[in-house]
Amino acid sequence: MAPVDRRLGIRFRHLILHVATASVLVAAISVLLNSGRSDSLSKATAYVGLFYLAVTLVIGPLNVLRGAANPLSTYLRRDFGIIAGVLSLLHTFVGLQVHMSGDFIQYFFYRTPGGIDTMRFDIFGIANHLGLIAALVILVLLCISNNLSIRRLGPAGWKRIQKWNYIGAVLVVVHGLLYQLIERRMFVFVAYVLGITAIAAIIQLLGFRRRSEQMARQPDFNSE
Repeated sequence: MAPVDRRLGIRFRHLILHVATASVLVAAISVLLNSGRSDSLSKATAYVGLFYLAVTLVIGPLNVLRGAANPLSTYLRRDFGIIAGVLSLLHTFVGLQVHMSGDFIQYFFYRTPGGIDTMRFDIFGIANHLGLIAALVILVLLCISNNLSIRRLGPAGWKRIQKWNYIGAVLVVVHGLLYQLIERRMFVFVAYVLGITAIAAIIQLLGFRRRSEQMARQPDFNSE
């Protein structure tokens, strides 16, 4: 087998393993929640998706903190990002069927006997608007999670779009926290969202500080 074919084979096996692991986690959490098929699947994909999203955000900073190479893109980070994105979109699709008897229009607008009324800006509406924007951001990032997009956009252009991952992550967290309030979920779920968010944020800040220190130590040839 040629080296390229061997690498593709290894990557494919790793991807299958990641997908299988995520599927088992979603299935296990759905069974444990046992709160109706749509509701359980919606929550399971949300919590597992948040974990995979956090992993994609800490891989780079951890490389910086360890003094390891931190390339523009790696298959590991990309695979975790793809899984996080797919789970997020699945959560969006399923979640729109949990409340309002599946009338997804009422997630974003009020209904009247004559049709659609004004946009919702209560806590339920705000949570759903933020979730929808996050889903659109994630969809764009999924579409460019490939080598062809890196070549077409160029490293700098691709990286600029990828930085929207941070905005999407913030939207996901705020959306998730609002839903903890809306549905008055148990403390363990609230603690999970806060804990995952805090860990990712701290590692990001530590990585940013280390990177800033490294750049400050580099000689400034322009000043000579």
